Amino acid sequence: MALWGGRFEKGVDAFTQEFGASLEDDKAMAQQDIRGSIAHATMLAKQGIISQEDCDAIVSGLKDISEQIADGTFEYDVNDEDIHMAVEKTLTNNIGKPGARLHTGRSRNDQVATDIRLYAKDLTRELLEGNVELRRTFIDVAEKNFGVVMPGYTHLQHAQPVLFSHHMLAYFWMFTRDYVRLTAAYEAADANPLGSAALAGTTYPLDRAYTTELLGFDHAIPNSMDAVSDRDYLLDLEYACAVSMMHLSRLCEEIVLWSSTEFGFITLSDSYSTGSSIMPQKKNPDFAELTRGKTGRVYGDLMALLTTMKSLPLAYNKDLQECKEGPADAAKTLLDCMAIASGMLSTMTVNADTMLDQAHKGFTAATDVADYLAKKGMPFREAHEVVGKLVLYCEKHNKGLEDLTADEFRSASPLFEDDIAQDLDPEGIARARTTYGGTGHDAVRAQLKEAKAALAADEAALPKAPESK
Repeated sequence: MALWGGRFEKGVDAFTQEFGASLEDDKAMAQQDIRGSIAHATMLAKQGIISQEDCDAIVSGLKDISEQIADGTFEYDVNDEDIHMAVEKTLTNNIGKPGARLHTGRSRNDQVATDIRLYAKDLTRELLEGNVELRRTFIDVAEKNFGVVMPGYTHLQHAQPVLFSHHMLAYFWMFTRDYVRLTAAYEAADANPLGSAALAGTTYPLDRAYTTELLGFDHAIPNSMDAVSDRDYLLDLEYACAVSMMHLSRLCEEIVLWSSTEFGFITLSDSYSTGSSIMPQKKNPDFAELTRGKTGRVYGDLMALLTTMKSLPLAYNKDLQECKEGPADAAKTLLDCMAIASGMLSTMTVNADTMLDQAHKGFTAATDVADYLAKKGMPFREAHEVVGKLVLYCEKHNKGLEDLTADEFRSASPLFEDDIAQDLDPEGIARARTTYGGTGHDAVRAQLKEAKAALAADEAALPKAPESK
């Protein structure tokens, strides 16, 4: 019979017991459950609700169970429907009546809400650390390959030459925004529901401020109904994970393209590639592809929880049992994928000559040729048309802009002089973009400095794991 079985004449059968159980998902939160119970017992003793002797026995017994869980020797009973019952039953078996007093003034509703919030904070803390490490990799790769020129793209067509470092730093700033989203998710989880009981609070003189302090929460939740039924913070976490996975997917799409024979911009390390079972020459970017594929999985976690929450009346409903697996899966998937991305980037070879060679192709100098005319007084729209006709001429004669003679340029406009050649060099074109945020060498150096400062500030602000007092 379950611990709540006093109301019932019969126990549930094996199938319904298994269907209603959440023990397998809950095991990941076992330590958080124990932290919450230690804080609750400590508060009960402080308030004189249980004796200090009972509290000491409870805390000692819970610490023993914590050690068993940590070293893998704790024996779970398949009949336990969740981690809360598993821990409480074992505690009571081990220490007797004091264990049965632990649940005084507490419901499983506020207990599980506390566990999940502590777990969400721990998951998000790991993700923030992983985010910092990945962003450090982007900076390292940008510095290591400073000065390498590649074609920049729009519509996946050659557009203008850019520094490879500039391209890498674009991802740095994407993941900087992800850090902000993860921080918001952490702050949303950082509120204490313990003491709200089932939904209405309790007649026991609980000190919720004290458990808030013991558990390292920022504040206690002011409404008991909201406290036990809110899972918005998990939606915040899953949304942050989904956006970050989208950014990883964009990066991995480029890694897949860049490592192909058609591009040849990078060569992936053997450690982040696989072969073919039939084609001996193959070197496949499987880990980039897997990361790209796992993005859909994290999107699914977010949509599942949004759908679960969309029509739940206040306060607690059993549907909320389904809120645990998705956030844990999303967080673990993102954490693993960030580590994979960091490994791929830090070990890949950048083929600078190939990148520069491609930067010469696709008329990437066309904008600068139009700017050349505009700087000599021609309205830019006219200059745009003149250069467009030059490109058409080149295509018909199988030439690049750099292949045109001075006479061919002058045939398009008398404003062209011999110095037009200096505006056709991809390295010079990239270097000339000196505006803040541009791809010029000086601008990217300034951007690197700013990126390092942002990373240092975020690393210094990483939340520390609180110790239960």
